Amino acid sequence: MATGVAILAGGAGSRIGGDKALVELAGRPLIAYPLEAAAGAGLQAVVVAKRGTRLPALRVPVLLEPDLPLHPLLGVVTALASFATVIALPCDMPFVDGPALTALAAMPAQLATLLPGEPFPSLYRRAALPALRAALRDGRSLRALHARSAHARTAGDPLLTFSVNTRADLALALARLRPR
Repeated sequence: MATGVAILAGGAGSRIGGDKALVELAGRPLIAYPLEAAAGAGLQAVVVAKRGTRLPALRVPVLLEPDLPLHPLLGVVTALASFATVIALPCDMPFVDGPALTALAAMPAQLATLLPGEPFPSLYRRAALPALRAALRDGRSLRALHARSAHARTAGDPLLTFSVNTRADLALALARLRPR
């Protein structure tokens, strides 16, 4: 029940055509990349998804979140039932790595983000649950939640927080993965 990585896969993926966790990048489903980063950090991973979310075969537990509301904070709150501390990242972050997650896990704050202005990857401790539930109830964004909180941040490569949200993003990610 210490620190776990929650790979959030409960979104609709409408900008990329749905089933984001299944979208292939360099022959692998997008969700494989953040799962590999969690393993590289030596942290237990879970996938948090809606009941109807299509996922590839996984070797980690899947936590089902309620169907509503559609908000990434719901996945965080769901994962905090299983872990005292959660590092949350969406299933579409192919460049996040183990050292970045290790650095984030070491931050002492109740809420923290890896890079200023980026909502993912982010750290949440169970003590922050009242603030998280209030933000969820009020429909606040993750950016707003982190902007209103005093929390630690670290510097790093902006590529670590790159998300594949569209087919154009997928093409950019593929170009970055190819050897030059």
